[in-house]
Amino acid sequence: MTPWVLLDSAEVPGNGGELRLYQRGDEFSIKIVGRGELMNSRDHGSEDALAEQTCTRLKNVTKPKLLIGGLGMGFTLAAALQHASEQAEVVVAELLPAVVAWNKGPLGPLSGRPLEDSRVTVQVGDVARVIKAESTAYDAIMLDIDNGPEGLTHKNNNWLYSEDGLITAYTALRPQGILAVWSAGPAKEFVQRLRKVGFAVEEVMVRARGTKGARHIIWFAQRD
Repeated sequence: MTPWVLLDSAEVPGNGGELRLYQRGDEFSIKIVGRGELMNSRDHGSEDALAEQTCTRLKNVTKPKLLIGGLGMGFTLAAALQHASEQAEVVVAELLPAVVAWNKGPLGPLSGRPLEDSRVTVQVGDVARVIKAESTAYDAIMLDIDNGPEGLTHKNNNWLYSEDGLITAYTALRPQGILAVWSAGPAKEFVQRLRKVGFAVEEVMVRARGTKGARHIIWFAQRD
C-alpha cells in the first residue's frame, strides 16, 4: 500500500494541538495529532450538502451574503459557489493561515480552486469574531469547524454552540436567514438550545460519500 506522506503541519491556537496535512497518491487527509483524522478528500459529500441545501433554501434571495466558518479542503466553499447566484458574496473565516495556504497549494485542484473566485473574501481568524462584528448582515452562516457542537480542534469553538453564541449568530443573520451546522452525529441538547434562542430547526441526515459512507447531521436553523 502506498504510504502517507506528511506535507505540512500547523499549530492550532489555544492548545488545540497540531494539524497535519498528508497525501497518499491522489488522496489527502488532515489529521489532529493524537486524535485521528479530521477530514479526507474522498469523503466530502456531507460538506457539499451543507452548502447545496443551504443555497437551495435561499433560492429566492438574488444577492445572498454567505459566511462559511471553516475552509477545510474547500469543498463547502466550492459547492456554495456552484449553487449560489453570480451576485452572491461569500466570506470565509478560517482560523489557520496554513489551511488557507494548503487550499491555494496542493488542495486547490481538489475543489476547483474556489479561492480564486471573485465572489470570495477570506478572513483569517476566529469565525466567532467575524460573527460578533456584524448585525443582520448574512443570509446564511455555515459552520463546519469541528466534528459537531463541541470544540474538538479549538476549545474556543465551544462558545459558538453555547446559548450566547447562538444568540450572536441569530443577531448576525438577516430575517429568514439560516444558520447551518454540520456535525458528525446527533446532539439533542444543541437542538434544544437552537430552539430556545428562537430558531426554527430542521435536522437532515446526509452521507459522507453521496449515498454511501458515514451518516452525518446538518441542522438548518432559520431565524424567524
